[in-house]
Amino acid sequence: MQFDSRIYIAGHRGMVGSAIVRKLKSEGYHNLILRTSDELDLRNQDQVQEFFKREKPELVFLAAAKVGGILANNTYRADFLYDNLMIEANVIHAAYRYGVTKLLFLGSSCIYPKNAPQPLKEEYLLTAPLESTNEPYAIAKIAGIKLCESYRRQYGCNFISAMPTNLYGPNDNYDLQNAHVLPALMRKMHEARVSGATQVEIWGSGRPLREFMHVDDLADALLFLMKHYDDELFVNVGSGEEVSIAELASLIKGIVGFEGELVFNTEKPDGTMRKLMDSTRLASMGWKAGISLTAGIENVYRYHFSVLNSVD
Repeated sequence: MQFDSRIYIAGHRGMVGSAIVRKLKSEGYHNLILRTSDELDLRNQDQVQEFFKREKPELVFLAAAKVGGILANNTYRADFLYDNLMIEANVIHAAYRYGVTKLLFLGSSCIYPKNAPQPLKEEYLLTAPLESTNEPYAIAKIAGIKLCESYRRQYGCNFISAMPTNLYGPNDNYDLQNAHVLPALMRKMHEARVSGATQVEIWGSGRPLREFMHVDDLADALLFLMKHYDDELFVNVGSGEEVSIAELASLIKGIVGFEGELVFNTEKPDGTMRKLMDSTRLASMGWKAGISLTAGIENVYRYHFSVLNSVD
């Protein structure tokens, strides 16, 4: 990567995309190509083709996606499948057609089978059924991996894929109907503390185990891969540490300063009971996460306090 390389970050206003932009700028990369969804609808093939033809990006970080938590994935199944398939197919094909030097596609840990052995290794992909609640999103992400793999095999494109674990950080989504578990818990407990509520409801039993990574660590890993990794097999990106939802809730409770009771609603779905990424391959290349869960949540809570305080 050259500091003057033309770099397109698809999805630059999202949590992951904005972290990539921050990381690139901090490292001295200045020739960044950014478009909002109003300026460029990545689901529209003609618009995407014209954009690549005109802008001629050399490197692409494909972080654009329709994302959400368990409820959103299960409710808007067609939207999650269609939108994500169209985005990745249009961008990857245009990258091939207009000679992009290297593309990095962002997947998700939900690509793995529901009952896959733990921790999750890259070779477990497509070995058993998926978790039903987010199956459409997972299928779309698997298709993106296979697109990168297939364009590499057929056309020789240097398209790689990375599968991040559960993420949190600046520009996360705090909508309680669509948010992932960590920001949803943070908002619930903040609002409960401000209002003086005595209880906070948490969906599920609290027993599922999850791995979380600060999005700035992910951005660092992605730049590392863009510089140093050129192989076909996708790469897991995780922190290597797991925590139960109950433990996570207790940690957030302490950071936010909520003093009430945590009530677990077992009528709500737990999702997969354990999901830990095996990031051995990435670690063997010399990369590891640097932000602890406690420090990361503290920083995110301070960063978003004024936003959370103004949420209706």
